[in-house]
Amino acid sequence: MNPTRRTVLVAGAATALLPGAPAVAAARPKAVATPPYASYWYPDSFPSGSPSPGITWRSLKTWRAADDPDLAFNAASVPLAARFTPTPANTTARSGQARIQSLVSFGPTSGNPSQGSATADYYALTHWACLDELVFWGGSAGEGLILAPNAPIVDAAHRHGVPVLGTVFLPPTAYGGRLQWTRDLVQKDSSGHYPLAAQLVAVAAAHGFDGWFLNAETGGGNTALGTAMLAFVKELKALAAAKGQRVTWYDAMTVNGTVSWQGALDSQNQAFFQAADDMFVDFRWSAATLASSGTKAGQLGRGRYELWAGVDVESNGSDTSVDWDAVVPAGKAHITSIGFYRPEWTRNHLPDGQRTPGDFHAADDRFWTGRSLDPARPDASDPWRAPAVSVADRSTVSSVPFASVFNTGHGLRWYEDGAVTSDAPWNHLGLQDLLPSRQWAVRTAGRRPSVSFDFADAWRGGSSVLVAGEPDRPAVVDLYATRLPITANTVVELTHRTDAGQVNIELAVATAEPSGAGAAPPYTWLPVTSAGTWQTSTVRLAGLSGTVHALGVRLTAPGGGPVRWRLGGLTVRDTATAPAAPTGLRITAASGGDLRFAWDAAPGPVRHYELHRLLPDGTRRFLGGTCQRACFVSGLRPAQGETAARFELRAVGELYNASTPVTVTHPW
Repeated sequence: MNPTRRTVLVAGAATALLPGAPAVAAARPKAVATPPYASYWYPDSFPSGSPSPGITWRSLKTWRAADDPDLAFNAASVPLAARFTPTPANTTARSGQARIQSLVSFGPTSGNPSQGSATADYYALTHWACLDELVFWGGSAGEGLILAPNAPIVDAAHRHGVPVLGTVFLPPTAYGGRLQWTRDLVQKDSSGHYPLAAQLVAVAAAHGFDGWFLNAETGGGNTALGTAMLAFVKELKALAAAKGQRVTWYDAMTVNGTVSWQGALDSQNQAFFQAADDMFVDFRWSAATLASSGTKAGQLGRGRYELWAGVDVESNGSDTSVDWDAVVPAGKAHITSIGFYRPEWTRNHLPDGQRTPGDFHAADDRFWTGRSLDPARPDASDPWRAPAVSVADRSTVSSVPFASVFNTGHGLRWYEDGAVTSDAPWNHLGLQDLLPSRQWAVRTAGRRPSVSFDFADAWRGGSSVLVAGEPDRPAVVDLYATRLPITANTVVELTHRTDAGQVNIELAVATAEPSGAGAAPPYTWLPVTSAGTWQTSTVRLAGLSGTVHALGVRLTAPGGGPVRWRLGGLTVRDTATAPAAPTGLRITAASGGDLRFAWDAAPGPVRHYELHRLLPDGTRRFLGGTCQRACFVSGLRPAQGETAARFELRAVGELYNASTPVTVTHPW
């Protein structure tokens, strides 16, 4: 049966009323429920005067995890996944050479919500497969200089195997920078150590991210300050390495303490490069300076791909003119890696009123994949050499169970089993799925259909994959490169729907790698039945053994004409065990309709938690989801005749199967 919205909502409410799930009446909290925001600090001293409204000045030197009231909201929970490199999607993408780093400003320094917000207008990046390091960029003289990334960004990145760095930004004096802040950062204690180096490592460990990007651009220093900074970086790296963290240096301050952007690895900054894990080379580089930098890195016993050649795309994005042959030449080995500065241009350049999720993802696909919008067939004449053209994609899909509902981490509504349980727009990257690594590789001898994330309907979350067009020959959509073991019990489940036209669907499963770069995986075709309503087709991998190396779908339109087919979920499993329930759901602070929730973790593996409100008419409304053990909800109002609000929390497993609920009530 395809459930209606009403049956889903009523069934959810009925489940919460079953014996064994009693509601816990919450005592009225005395604490004020303030919104949690991403953390930021000054090294030690503050600017003169007072902070502007909405800004809190904090000292990193005095920070303690035990005293941080927002740490439960800001601490990431997803560990950094291991990656593998499948056979490249095209003949120009390479593995083991250039890597990609992105410096992204996801929001302002202050007032950046810890756990998403009520808008779909967000930089919800999905092309993680080409990315090697993400820097949480930001900082300002009037707010704070040291930024810890918020948990949703780290959780999404880690799920795809991408480390995330916080930022230390010592701004130029023209932007309010003070040399005292640099001196604060590199101050020593009585034992001769650098206490703020230890603090940076402690912050990253407590928040669950992977290290720091150091950008010292405040001028006016001298050799003594340069010497102190170098010693600070050495101690920071040693402490960070002991915790599995890393340090990236920005090409700005030189060894003599002055600021002079070299656009190269040379005698002025090589000591900092040697002290750090890698270095972002300022935008002033040329073909000659990058070539000499790569050579010098080798002479220092380091790799040339530990240098990120800065490419400033903040203003023009994929229209930026770049000397690509100086960095990633097509006919010979790559020279260095690439460091993109502000690729969120793909969102920011869109005019107000045209920043729909679909508009954003179209621009983002163009940036990362190129003009062809297909990593398996790059356009050699495209002046923008997109990352997918030069860098081989990576994947983390290597264990069972595996599931995706193609949730991009933002949406116009929230769906559960095909029904809307919240009609409010939202963003929360921590709820993003493991997404296809090749967006969008389509193999056909005929007309190519379009493939995109679509936000008009979904099975779960906020999006689904829509294939639309008039294919006159079979079309294969590559979805995932995998390393999934096959057993006698392994099944693949597709949740899908045909919206228009007649289309035959086959699951594509490959148990070996392609014959070479750019070649199609050696798929076996397993038929499934599609209809005009959401349905889940279960396919046993009978006759197959070994390891699944690739998953896709093949569409054939026997009647011709327009076709619209939607993929809402993909699961690979041997068994299906629901997660255990969390415990101790409680409201820790309340201010009118603003509430802070906390709970104790469910034992065993959990993908995330989902919080719902049970309304007096029996419907169940989605309030939010998070990978953390705390959640903030704002703007709630009593329903007519309601004296207490009732909430329920479930743990959601990897297969999107949910635990029994734990409940709490809040008196109005």
